[in-house]
Amino acid sequence: MLRPYRLLLIIFLALLSRSAQAQRRVDCNALNSRILKQVVHYCVMLPSDYDAAATTHPPKRYPVLYFLHGLGDNEQSLFKSGSWDQVEELRRQHKIGEFLIAAPEGGRTFYVNSADGKLRYSDFFLQEFMPFIEHKYPIRRERNSRAITGLSMGGYGALRFAFAHPELFGSVSAQSAALMTNSPTDLNLAMRSGAPVGRLLGNVFGNPIDAGHWKENDPFLLAKSQKAAISRLAIYFNCGRDDEYGFESGAEALDRQLQSEGIRHEFHLYPGNHSASYFLAHFGETMQFHSRVFETRK
Repeated sequence: MLRPYRLLLIIFLALLSRSAQAQRRVDCNALNSRILKQVVHYCVMLPSDYDAAATTHPPKRYPVLYFLHGLGDNEQSLFKSGSWDQVEELRRQHKIGEFLIAAPEGGRTFYVNSADGKLRYSDFFLQEFMPFIEHKYPIRRERNSRAITGLSMGGYGALRFAFAHPELFGSVSAQSAALMTNSPTDLNLAMRSGAPVGRLLGNVFGNPIDAGHWKENDPFLLAKSQKAAISRLAIYFNCGRDDEYGFESGAEALDRQLQSEGIRHEFHLYPGNHSASYFLAHFGETMQFHSRVFETRK
């Protein structure tokens, strides 16, 4: 019979091992970007069978979901907000399959190249970050195994990337996306009045707004110009009907536009505002949406 202290030691080591395994499932690191001329941090959530799959012959390869954080957040926000627990629980209940979630540091970029050309975030994401992630980790390379999602500013970025490059992604989702139906002229008036929107948009889209640059990145115009290609995307988005920034108007406008153009999509306007609690309440839906697409479009 084991002595009490030896039994406690074995329990402690077992818990420590389990904790280490859990920690290994989120890999946070950084890459030195040639395009941005700075270090960019990122985190990748690994599937629960990741370590075991590396020993199979041939090694197992996974789909990847790129997650774009909101303004004021960072690459670690997804994994510190309670979302980690939701993903783990969904996996435990077999409601989602195994896939990687890769979250890059996005700053205040809206995930586009800045109007003045000084900060080329879109180029970095497409030309450096995605190839880096898909080389470092065992990821399936076909379009339907690559997806993108985001929250608020990241929701805008996700829709913008998917609508601008539908050949790269099989599915896209967004929560409380920063979709603005205002024209550049209206936004310039708001900026001159000192409205907060000026501080959010000026460094990226110009002050005053560069109308050509705005239109190049506008998800609404991209959805119209890329109608045929976008119709191949699986699309999901939701928003709180009491969003403090009025983003529910943009979400409803995108829903109407996609309906009028005959583009299949899933949209939900839920009770709630622009908050972490709203995001967490519906985050599981986005994970299940992408998991279904990964499974049905292999």
